[in-house]
Amino acid sequence: QVQLVESGGGLVQPGGSLRLSCAATSSIFSIYAMGWYRQAPGKQRDLVARLSTVGGEVYADSVKGRFTISRDNAKNTVYLQMNSLKPEDTAVYYCNTAPAWYMWGQGTQVTVSS
Repeated sequence: QVQLVESGGGLVQPGGSLRLSCAATSSIFSIYAMGWYRQAPGKQRDLVARLSTVGGEVYADSVKGRFTISRDNAKNTVYLQMNSLKPEDTAVYYCNTAPAWYMWGQGTQVTVSS
């Protein structure tokens, strides 16, 4: 069973940056498209960034131009660089394949607040 472990969240002021990491216990990143998702309190979990196996990137309109998804297949890790953070980016962030096939990890909390 593949496990996904997210890290890198925290409290940041508006306009700040964070880099999230997601490590997998198996070499899935070279096989499947990967995605970063987020879920704010009381809302559904949404896909915000997707990276195909050949490097194509797709972003939700709300994060386009501010977030960048990347991966390191050798390290079984996918990253999400988040710049110019806004309070509305506050959520728990998760990674998974896109579409999501595996059990969700615990996520990492991102809080954007002054």
